[in-house]
Amino acid sequence: MDTILYLTFAAAYAVMLAWGLVLFRSDRHWGLQYLLLLVTSGLLWDNGLIGTGRWIGEGPLLESLSLSRFWLHAFLTPLLALVSYGLIRQAGSSWARKPAAWWGAWLFTAALIVLELVTETLSVRLKPLHEYGVLRYVPIEQSGPPLMVILILIPLFTAGVVLWRRLRSPWLFIGTLLMLAGSAIPIPLDSSAATNLFELLLILSLWVSVYQVRRAG
Repeated sequence: MDTILYLTFAAAYAVMLAWGLVLFRSDRHWGLQYLLLLVTSGLLWDNGLIGTGRWIGEGPLLESLSLSRFWLHAFLTPLLALVSYGLIRQAGSSWARKPAAWWGAWLFTAALIVLELVTETLSVRLKPLHEYGVLRYVPIEQSGPPLMVILILIPLFTAGVVLWRRLRSPWLFIGTLLMLAGSAIPIPLDSSAATNLFELLLILSLWVSVYQVRRAG
């Protein structure tokens, strides 16, 4: 069952990536919000690899490929801070056009990358896990959600509020709220894909927001 879910998620990310490329190529005002293309690509790889792990098989190849998932997560997920800033700026917020806001967004993103590398990625050791019909490699020492994932919700919520107020678009706020709920509340399902579903909804809400900001501009 989970194999089908992960491959379905990967297909959905492929569709969103194609849509994002169309928006990017036709947009006269390119901005940091299009870094979402990189984040979407990383999640396409992440879900596709988990979904096909059982066919690759347990061993050094899958372990090495799986390690790339964690490195991509460390470098790409923090880019959502810049995506959020880009959306706020393109929505016409005056404070987002100040140099201090620009520098703050970049420094916050860099700090999140360093935080994830130091606290999670550099020391990660993986083990195979067979669960719900899926073979994937997971950290030997697992804890709660990484601090970086919690902190990235701050700019996402901020952008959600700004877009709701300025463009009457609640989708990013709702997507971020669902992501927070999905991470904090245990889901009583026989599946490891629940969190990935909330990630998918968040990225979808971001692409809808990119589209709406582009249309409003």
